Order: sequence, then structure tokens, then C-alpha cells
Amino acid sequence: MRKIIYWVHSSIDGFIDGPNGEFDWPVMGPELSAYSEGLDKTVDTLLFGRPVWEMMVGFWPNAESMTDDPHVAAFAPFWRATPKIVFSRSYAGDDWTSQVVNGDLAAEVGKLKAAPGGDLLLTGGSALAGRLAELGLIDEFHIAVHPVVLGGGRPLFAHPDQRRGLRLVDTAAVDGQVVVSQYRPA
Repeated sequence: MRKIIYWVHSSIDGFIDGPNGEFDWPVMGPELSAYSEGLDKTVDTLLFGRPVWEMMVGFWPNAESMTDDPHVAAFAPFWRATPKIVFSRSYAGDDWTSQVVNGDLAAEVGKLKAAPGGDLLLTGGSALAGRLAELGLIDEFHIAVHPVVLGGGRPLFAHPDQRRGLRLVDTAAVDGQVVVSQYRPA
């Protein structure tokens, strides 16, 4: 059975973007980049909610022409080559979308997890992550907490309807400033 791994950046006050949607605050140093690249090696499919998808598809297809950042140079080819699934009730897809899921979330994700292959990586977002967590469908949570207070924005998990216990599996301080914690459902 394939796992869903949720990989997300958060501020210390629990937001995944700023009050105006800013995502210019995560700093990808060499250790954090290596951590991210390690996750990439375990997956063969990327999962996105529509808001994150629109941000990703606006950058990663031509990312190397916009910056010479080493993390971008390492991740962009992986992003382009890896199948990408977008969860949306209203999005028809585009040239970079491998599949759009718009049916029953639990049933559709159950099919994805039961299919052969590597793990599934849910990158960022809060609405889809919150819904998948409520349904008990996220198997691992990898949360990079950055040393910034944003004061608002989208919360790490959008409107959970119930408490979920998690068990800390590992934690590490990387690049002298970011704390990455790995959790599994309790």
C-alpha cells in the first residue's frame, strides 16, 4: 500500500503563507534542500490542491530561467518528470496535469494508495491536507517550521473538525534555523 506523505513549510505561528498569500519567507538552505530531495526519492507521484497547483505550474515548468538557486536546479527536473495529480471540483487540467480528481475524496485516494508504485507526496496547501487528515488518509507529516511570525494567512490545517493525535517520529534542526519534524498518526 502506498503512503501519502504531507510535506509543508510553516511559520512558527502556524501559517503556510502570509496574510496576502506571500510565500517568499521559506529559506531553502543546503540541509533543508537535501531533506526535500530525500523525500522525492521515495515518491513517484505528486499531489496538489488547486491553489498550490496554480502556484507550482506558474513557476516550475521554467524555473531555471527565473533563478539560479541550487534547490530549484535540483527539484525542477524532478517536478517536470513526475506525474502530478490535482484535486479540484472545477479545474479541467492543463498540459502539466496528469490527472484531476474531482469525485469522492476517500474513494479516489483509496484507489491511488492501492495502486502499485512509490509513495505519493502532497506538497503544501492546507485545505486538501486538512480534509485528507480528517479522513485519516495522510500516513506521514513532514513539517518544516521556519523562524518567522507571519501574523496571519492560511493555517497549516484548514478547519479540522476533530482532534487528531500524532506521534513524533523524528526531528532535526537544519541549516541552523529550520526545525523539521516528522509525525505519523498515533
